[in-house]
Amino acid sequence: MLISDAFAQAAAPAQNDASLISLLPMIGILVLFYFLLIRPQSKRAKEHKQMVEALQRGDEVVTNGGVLGQVINVSESYVIVEIAPGIEVTTLKSSVQTLLPKGTLRSIEPKNKAAKTKTPKAAAVDTKTDESADASAAKEAEAEKK
Repeated sequence: MLISDAFAQAAAPAQNDASLISLLPMIGILVLFYFLLIRPQSKRAKEHKQMVEALQRGDEVVTNGGVLGQVINVSESYVIVEIAPGIEVTTLKSSVQTLLPKGTLRSIEPKNKAAKTKTPKAAAVDTKTDESADASAAKEAEAEKK
C-alpha cells in the first residue's frame, strides 16, 4: 500500500484559561466606560436635579437657550423668569441650566449704551447719508438698464 491509513486525532483538551484571557479586554473596556462616561454623567444629572429643586424667587439663572434672567415665581414644573424690566418668560424648570451668583445681572451692562442715544444733529446726518445712499442706488439701477 502506498497510502497510509488516516486515523482521527484525539480531541484537544478545553482551554478555560484562554477563554478568560480573551474576555479580559472586554471587561476592562466596560469598567473604563463606567468610570469615564457613565458615573460623571449621573453625578452631573443629580447635581442639576438638586439645583432645579432648590430654585427660589430672586435667583439669577441662565436657561438652556442662553437667556439670562431673575426668577419671579416657581411652580411645580414651571419657572417665570424676568429677562428685562416688565418682560417675563415662562419656562420649564428643567430648562434652567445654571444658577448665577447674586448681582451678576446688575454687573452686565451693554457696551454701546451711550451710542444708543442719538442727538438730533447726529440723526440729521444719518438721514442725509441714507438719502445719498438711496440716490446712488437709483443711479446704479439706471446705469444697469442702459
